[in-house]
Amino acid sequence: QVQLVESGGGLVQAGDSLRLSCAASLRTFSSYTMAWFRQAPGKEREFVTAINYSTGSTYYADSVKGRFTISRDNAKKMVYLQMNNLKPEDTAVYYCAAKYMRSRGYSYPQYDYWGQGTQVTVSS
Repeated sequence: QVQLVESGGGLVQAGDSLRLSCAASLRTFSSYTMAWFRQAPGKEREFVTAINYSTGSTYYADSVKGRFTISRDNAKKMVYLQMNNLKPEDTAVYYCAAKYMRSRGYSYPQYDYWGQGTQVTVSS
């Protein structure tokens, strides 16, 4: 059974940093494009960032560009989201997602697997 398990969320103040982790039980993890989405209360789930399975190229929503960094460790089957200079508007549940051999349309929510989410709360 495939599982994506996020961790690292919490309550921080504006300007602080957090690093989220996602552990994936995917047999061929290196063949999956990995992404982070988030959903704030009363809002739709939105794309945050993705990292291509083959090239390692990264893609970011404009709202987080320059502050967030996605990375992956294929040997450990882990994906990370380093979040710096956090703002109250970053408050949301953050979800890890995986899509087999995705090479386009990273921001679309059609991913094969999703984690259960981890809460990030940024106070002002």
